[in-house]
Amino acid sequence: MKKLIILVAVALINTAAFAQTTWNSDKAHSKLQFTITHLAVSDVDGWFKDFSATIVSAKPDFSDAKFTLTVNTASINTESDQRDGHLKSADFFDVAAYPTMTFVSTGISKTATANHYKLNGNLTLHGTTKAVSLDLWYRGTITNPMSKADDAGFQVTGTIKRSDFAFGSKFGSPMLSDEVAIKANGEFAKAN
Repeated sequence: MKKLIILVAVALINTAAFAQTTWNSDKAHSKLQFTITHLAVSDVDGWFKDFSATIVSAKPDFSDAKFTLTVNTASINTESDQRDGHLKSADFFDVAAYPTMTFVSTGISKTATANHYKLNGNLTLHGTTKAVSLDLWYRGTITNPMSKADDAGFQVTGTIKRSDFAFGSKFGSPMLSDEVAIKANGEFAKAN
């Protein structure tokens, strides 16, 4: 009987040690934006109004976190209806054929700076999936005074190349830069 109790206690400790916690993006406090250079002289910013992200982690410093992101490509906004319409067309996002863009992380590693990581994953855009590496800053976790739930903050930055995804291929440089800067600020609420 004593051995059974010890085995059950060890199993419970191991289960607790590997318990996964899910965190969901708070849409009101998260933003996914991008910047591209037009005619080699001016930066144009845009963002997506409809996206969801989830983090699953067992460690409080998120050093084992797995990130997933799904973006509704038709929700693009560059503050120009004409440009947004063109970006939704087959020349760019082709939202009829590719209504979503996704990112699924494949690994995370600490850097020399506290709370900073390299976040690797697969980005699927315009029907093409490529491995990308992004910079992740874990900004901390706090108990939200309104909801009384735990919230965690992150910022992700990086650069992707349009040519890697055959995206907007009719429009080469210097019309539009090949490199597109990505910046995402996310607040995530603990789900369990």
